[in-house]
Amino acid sequence: MVNRNNMFDLKNLKRAIDQIAEEKSISSEKILEAVESAIAAAYRKEYGKKGEAIKAKLDLKTGDLNFWQLKTVVDANSVRLKEEGEEEKIIEKKDGEEILPLYNPDRHIFIEEAKKIKSGISVGDEMEFSLPEQNEFGRIASQAAKQVILQKIREIERDSIQKEYQGKEGEIVSGVVQRMERGNVYVDLGRATGILFYNEGIPGEHYRIGERLRFYLLAVQEETRVPGLILSRSHPKFVEKLFELEVPEIHDGLVEVKAIAREAGSRTKIAAASKTEGIDPVGSLVGQRGTRVMAVINELGNEKIDIIEWSENPEKFVGSALSPAKVKSVEILPRREAMVFVAEDQLSLAIGKGGQNVRLAARLTGWKIDVRSQARPDEVQAEGIAEGIAEGAVEKEISKEVAAEEKISDNKENE
Repeated sequence: MVNRNNMFDLKNLKRAIDQIAEEKSISSEKILEAVESAIAAAYRKEYGKKGEAIKAKLDLKTGDLNFWQLKTVVDANSVRLKEEGEEEKIIEKKDGEEILPLYNPDRHIFIEEAKKIKSGISVGDEMEFSLPEQNEFGRIASQAAKQVILQKIREIERDSIQKEYQGKEGEIVSGVVQRMERGNVYVDLGRATGILFYNEGIPGEHYRIGERLRFYLLAVQEETRVPGLILSRSHPKFVEKLFELEVPEIHDGLVEVKAIAREAGSRTKIAAASKTEGIDPVGSLVGQRGTRVMAVINELGNEKIDIIEWSENPEKFVGSALSPAKVKSVEILPRREAMVFVAEDQLSLAIGKGGQNVRLAARLTGWKIDVRSQARPDEVQAEGIAEGIAEGAVEKEISKEVAAEEKISDNKENE
């Protein structure tokens, strides 16, 4: 055992471990493991061999520091012996066939020898062999230890953040705008930084550094150097989750959002249904004097929101979906197609600017909608026909796969 006064100031070391654990929101035990791993790396650098596996154990109460060499128990079927002239390199596969690892006495021990030391040992088990005590480490070894500690802490923090935020995918998170780079917005979420790609922002929305906003957590990337928290403000589900925050009836399961169609920054249509008799789903989302819907509109930068009551009756549902236009009649055709007739003065409202209203209604209902004037039923209107999407599907022009996979690689260097 090493004299703790020669190498460690235990009081300061423990204080540093506790401080890092608190700042990074990770356990002190994990930090201590990182320190022990770094000490083991320094020992191997200074006194060991390249192929050795070294383990260190530090007792923070007594200052005792012990080292072991680890060896894996093997047999003739799990390793191969080095042939004359063969360079020591690990080849995983050759022509599709798995190549056994090369036997190394510094990290392997044959089962026959292992059983002489410890009975009941099996192939694949790990054995520990005590190593001489050392308390002097050179500059290079100490530098290597520091790098190991920093790397281990980053890995621990990354895993901790990833575990925390994976459970929040599809939820609303709040953060402060940190910086803007190449059209992308970086957001301080507290323990981690999220990224709002330019195609996940609301068109026309401007972001200010220091501004606190809400975001939809689209995805948590696992393969990146730091956890890639992909945010969105343009996703249709963002609107649904905002209503869930504002409307207790949705949170309590009394009212359900059945469908939503959105053109971010311009207009959203949302269909809600009551799961309890006597509760008005539209009134629940609108709120007293419109307070609930206005809270959502304000968060979205005054995006227009049409709230309609969902219905299993396609005529009623399609007619309501064209709100705020007033529909005279709906004719249901084969293959989920509907012809809708409105008064002449309601025609432009039903179709909407650039066909937006009928387009969103078709997405919301999943029906192909053909809007016509009641006075001119045989005349097809310009931009008056819109294709529906599969029932229950959510329209999303930029998928999270495109946003996450194509863009994260370009930006992980900035983290």
